[in-house]
Amino acid sequence: MLDYTPPTQDQLLAIRVNAGIEELAASEKFEAAEADLVEAIVAGVGQFAAGEFAPLNRIGDLEGAQLENGVVRLPEGFKKAYEAYVEQGWNAIASPEDFGGQGLPFALACNVLENLGSANMAFTLLPMLSVGAIEALEHHGSDAQKAKYLPNLVSGQWSGTMNLTEPQAGSDVGALRATATPINEGEHAGKYLIKGQKIYITWGEHDLAENIIHLVLARLPDAPEGSRGISLFIVPKYHVKDDGALGPKNDLRCVSLEHKLGINASPTCVMSYGDNEQCVGELVGAENRGLAAMFTMMNNARINVGNQGVQIAERATQQAVAYATDRVQSVRAGSPDKNPVAIIEHPDVRRMLLRMKALTEGSRALLYYCAGQVDRGTLGDQNAKARGEVLVPLIKAWGTDIGIEVASLGIQIHGGMGFVEETGAAQHWRDSRIAPIYEGTNGIQAADLVTRKLGLENGEVVLSLLAEIARDCSEEPGLVALAQDCSAIAEWMRDEASLDDRLAGSVPFCTMMAVAVASWQLARQARAVANGDAPALAETKPVTARFFLDRIVPEARGLKAGATGGADLLYQLPASAFA
Repeated sequence: MLDYTPPTQDQLLAIRVNAGIEELAASEKFEAAEADLVEAIVAGVGQFAAGEFAPLNRIGDLEGAQLENGVVRLPEGFKKAYEAYVEQGWNAIASPEDFGGQGLPFALACNVLENLGSANMAFTLLPMLSVGAIEALEHHGSDAQKAKYLPNLVSGQWSGTMNLTEPQAGSDVGALRATATPINEGEHAGKYLIKGQKIYITWGEHDLAENIIHLVLARLPDAPEGSRGISLFIVPKYHVKDDGALGPKNDLRCVSLEHKLGINASPTCVMSYGDNEQCVGELVGAENRGLAAMFTMMNNARINVGNQGVQIAERATQQAVAYATDRVQSVRAGSPDKNPVAIIEHPDVRRMLLRMKALTEGSRALLYYCAGQVDRGTLGDQNAKARGEVLVPLIKAWGTDIGIEVASLGIQIHGGMGFVEETGAAQHWRDSRIAPIYEGTNGIQAADLVTRKLGLENGEVVLSLLAEIARDCSEEPGLVALAQDCSAIAEWMRDEASLDDRLAGSVPFCTMMAVAVASWQLARQARAVANGDAPALAETKPVTARFFLDRIVPEARGLKAGATGGADLLYQLPASAFA
């Protein structure tokens, strides 16, 4: 299993062209994001990821996290690598300056996670969840809570989690049953006793950070039914005293670890709160408004999950290219030279490798375009904020689908050796498979696109995006046609389709939209390279962009029938007939 080589030049190109970092740096808030600093961050975190996180990827997969006497332990080397991550300040890139963060654009925080995750996806879920906890507390916590919890979360000395899912409440969060009972007297008066069980809690217990700050959804007494009756609570592993020192352990525990298909070094915990009726939590924000606070955390988390698709695609592509370059087998068809050649010389292997590379770069371009819109929204640009909301389901759903496709192609290029665990190609596929499921399944992302996101400004946010693609890429007839197809589908869904029809066509429509935006952003990159930007990519970028425009875009157009086919056919068979 090969080392990780950071794709620094392609990342910098995406940050410049797609995120528009120079424009962001012209603002007062992000003025520190000058070119020299940006290049130093991207190169620096790439080197760190390759040197510290990547060597642990395989051992993490083989040994995994282990639960011993209530404590989750990671393989040797993880604690040292996490300490180095904290010491070098990578956790604080985009966090608020008031609490020790650097206050840099979200796009740069995305790059930190991209490099770390390409090096070691399972390990990187730890800082990814902490970033989300910081986001939720920054926007919804009280001043006292921010002062108490954010400095150590920002530094990475403490980690954070989100606790939504329960055995009976998966995607339907409104069905959760965990309870929060007010404490009226004693040391913890004004706080709440938390009781319940949560499942699938990523990095819910571990021995790498000093404390773990759980953000837990629970119901107050007499709370309304459904999602309207959910509140959010801070539940620390160790109580935090007023002076910031750690107190005794809270009444919570990891009951068990899930045995998973992949990401074995990421402990996926079943957490139990209040076994002894002494689990204490603090309310975040208003009563019964917990879901809104949690979705602040989840929105950026969805972008970061889309980022995981980019991460695993990059790592799988690197390994496949190296294997195809070294593996010698068969004479190239039609060649007068009858000596066997490296398999990279065979046309179908070339097709797969170029597809992997084009899809990886396209998803990266979409990722940083989305991050740049989020950053503009932070600066007060409402149009960019709305566009960013439309882009979130695209990068989360399509980005993670791409991670699976590219990892699968990587196995195919290895042939039989790809199916053998020792090469490590299978780990990339196994690790990739969770990303389309968590933080809202990809079907939920597509449903969000055709309901709430299509409803923004009566569809004009979506339609204006597609119109801009068609204008900006008028020299690319295939892309213009795809944008026009998407516009026609959007108008049909808005004006004519039933809700069932929209949902039935939501996944193909989401894919079409994502390919349209990704190909537009790749075309912008190719123009920039043609004009002298990123000379190191002058040979490769025109080819990968051309492949995407000529091969991937026409495939996306073929999804129109599925997007507009309606729901009637889906229900012609009764449910019993499927058995």
